[in-house]
Amino acid sequence: MSPRVTHQRPRTPALPHDVRRFTFELPARTASVSRARRLAEERLILWGCAPDIRETVTLIVSELVTNAVVHTASGHVVCELREGEDQLRIAVRDEGGAADPRIRDCGEDERGRGLLLVDALSSAWGSDRTGHGTARVVWAELAHGMGHTC
Repeated sequence: MSPRVTHQRPRTPALPHDVRRFTFELPARTASVSRARRLAEERLILWGCAPDIRETVTLIVSELVTNAVVHTASGHVVCELREGEDQLRIAVRDEGGAADPRIRDCGEDERGRGLLLVDALSSAWGSDRTGHGTARVVWAELAHGMGHTC
């Protein structure tokens, strides 16, 4: 099954808070994590983002999509990259789970450090219920001051 990809042209000056947006949907399977990274990186290349920004964003996409696949009973996940004037936002919508995402103490275990990485790499992150059943969006933001703009 090929992913459903949605992208929009830059918004008009009347709505300056969103400069560019790219959205794609993938099945909630572990194989989709690498596909999500590739789609995000390809879009960031088209946007002219520097390699360090692309690396950070693809790592965050990887962690958020992995969490959605592993920790929810979702059939699909939707990922959105949105560049505004002040930040680049990465958001992954899933179909929800029993618990909200949280950073946990993993000790020596190498698994379970995804949100710790997201927290370290982003200027802000969080999750919001969408109002559609248990569905939620987990998001992370990179302030343009943290690196170069795209």
